[in-house]
Amino acid sequence: MKVKRIVANIETQDISKAKHFYEKILGLHQLMELGFIATYGSNEKMATQISFSSEGGSGTPVPDLSIEVDDLDDVLTRIKDVGVPIEYGPTIEPWGVRRFYVRDPFGKLLNILTHL
Repeated sequence: MKVKRIVANIETQDISKAKHFYEKILGLHQLMELGFIATYGSNEKMATQISFSSEGGSGTPVPDLSIEVDDLDDVLTRIKDVGVPIEYGPTIEPWGVRRFYVRDPFGKLLNILTHL
């Protein structure tokens, strides 16, 4: 047996908010939409990972999701353009990532990062 995929499920009564944030800002594609659920993703091959944490590193809270991107400055500009408040960073961490924290439309704390 091998795990093929891990999917994060975020409860909301307004699924349309996901389209703006996850598709328009983060550039994901809508992969599925069934009325009660919409799934966003990309065609990139991704490693299957799940993390367990007592803190988010550097004394920050544990984020709900960590999203690695190839161009952090581009995402940072998109976030600022729509007025989403930055809750932490951007900063370079001692373990070799540059990152910042924001909340998505559902209140989930996102760790948006790139490896240096």
